Amino acid sequence: MARRHSLLARLLAMSVVVAGCSIGATAWLAAQSTSGAINQEIGESLATDATIYDELLGYAARHPQWSGVQQVVAELSERTGRRIALTTPAREVIADSGGPQDPPLPRTPSAVVDPLAVDPVLKPGVDGSGIDPRAVGPYQLTPAERAELTAAAQRQVSCLRRAGADGRIVELPNGRATVEVVSGAPTQEQTPSEPTPQQPPAPDLLPPGRLPWAVPVETPESSAPARPPAESCTASQVITETERKANTELLALVNACLSRQGADPLPAEAAETTWPNGLRATPEDQRCVDAARREQLGAHVSPAAQLFITRPGDDRAAPDLSTVGAARIAWTALVVLVLTVGVTALAASRLVRPIHAITAAARRMGGGDRSARVRTSARGEIGELAAAFNAMSEQVERTERQRKTMVSDVAHELRTPLVNVRGWLEAAQDGVATLDQPLVASLLEETLLLQRLVDDLQDLALADAGMLRVHPEPVHLGAVLEQVAAAHRGRAEAGGVELVAVVEGDPDLSADPTRLRQALGNLVSNALRHTPAGGRVSLRGRRAADEVLIDVSDTGTGIDPDALPHVFDRFWRAEKSRGRHGGGSGLGLAITHHLVAAHGGSIDVRSTVGVGTTFTLRLPAAGPADQDRDG
Repeated sequence: MARRHSLLARLLAMSVVVAGCSIGATAWLAAQSTSGAINQEIGESLATDATIYDELLGYAARHPQWSGVQQVVAELSERTGRRIALTTPAREVIADSGGPQDPPLPRTPSAVVDPLAVDPVLKPGVDGSGIDPRAVGPYQLTPAERAELTAAAQRQVSCLRRAGADGRIVELPNGRATVEVVSGAPTQEQTPSEPTPQQPPAPDLLPPGRLPWAVPVETPESSAPARPPAESCTASQVITETERKANTELLALVNACLSRQGADPLPAEAAETTWPNGLRATPEDQRCVDAARREQLGAHVSPAAQLFITRPGDDRAAPDLSTVGAARIAWTALVVLVLTVGVTALAASRLVRPIHAITAAARRMGGGDRSARVRTSARGEIGELAAAFNAMSEQVERTERQRKTMVSDVAHELRTPLVNVRGWLEAAQDGVATLDQPLVASLLEETLLLQRLVDDLQDLALADAGMLRVHPEPVHLGAVLEQVAAAHRGRAEAGGVELVAVVEGDPDLSADPTRLRQALGNLVSNALRHTPAGGRVSLRGRRAADEVLIDVSDTGTGIDPDALPHVFDRFWRAEKSRGRHGGGSGLGLAITHHLVAAHGGSIDVRSTVGVGTTFTLRLPAAGPADQDRDG
């Protein structure tokens, strides 16, 4: 039977729960700590790498060679705490912040610094061409052009402020000063702003119809409150001589590319822009535009270089993963501890409570209270222990009750013949009765009754002490049954009862013939006593599988169904049909039960009131000869 409530299973389940909680909490804490530390480390590393990459990329966009980059690398290394090295694609060192004590550079570079092919991971927001906007090349204005454009921008800002608006000067990477209208009017006349360098806005954020990098003087959103005066301050976009030459050169390169692909050239008006990315072209022609821009800028930017970013001395110590802090670890451990103690205490209390109940009941029983019982709903091994204790307590109470009944019954059974013998002897002594032959015969009968009762009690005492011995030997079942029938035939005939013995076949049987006849004699005597005249008592033997069955049947008064479980109890009588005058001591069936058990067999009874009773002995079909068996 599967023990779902087994104590072992419950202890294992409790251990699994506690271990699972501990492991789960530990795993969760470790995962959170590790992932947090790794994310923090990666974020810091990416931010630092992106800063280094952006500054070196800006240097490359503004310088045609790397000759002066060593100082920039040294400053970046001191500021970020990283070793920074630049090499050519052939791994020739251009600049290195490390020293001779540092190990060789790793095989794979951290990035490639190329202003004409920007890494979108380290510098997001670059347009589709991949060209750094700080790479202006031939679009770089001369000082005179920059001064002229700055003065014009300052005049435009002053005009906006007089009109009740405001603006600020933004300087693009090529040095062009433009005006960006801002919301809100100044409270008083202010000096025109100085040019503010700014990255050019993304093309997709510009108003429709405007060329990239040509920052508008005003926008509909920002100038709505003062549109009439602000519009009067708008100046037409002036293309400088430097920008016109650069546009002409770029347009020639684009048209050459388109010609090689068999496409139509761009019109001259397409180059009316102040910025190379503003060249008006269809998406199909954009590839030639990007290639022409790279060709035009190639001589004005530094060549591509490999960037290596490592820790000084190649110190790659793992980051400190204890970012959760000692307090968080302590609180998590405390929660796990409390959970473990709670689960253990709950399980222990449920286990100990029924054990305490069993202990208390055992103490009451030891104090003489045979009615002590354990009341518990526990299941599993503890439930079985409680049930076994209750069964034992019931058996002890029943045995104690039987002992008291037996003492009373034995005293009663002995008192009657002893009183008779004493009375007749006292009468003879006093001369009241004559000690003649009939009186002697009566006294002898009472003495024999006493003797039979004492013998029965001795057999029961031997059975209780485990000393009731049988001496098996091969017996002829038919002969044993005939001997028993012959011994009781005279009594049967006197009572008008038919007594027969029948054996089917010749079954092999190993038994103690004397004890077997004693057991069968008790059953036959009991059957004759309670079978009226004209009735029938039969003995029948047969073989069934590996057993020999012996039936002792009668057509007597029968036994009530409620009394059947008690027929083998000592001194039991069904008083309504089995009175004391019949001569029975009430021990015969109990002795028969012990004798059959001593042979390794069993006995059962079937009875119907008014029809009759059948006792069936089941004995082993064969057994070792001359072997003693303790009952």
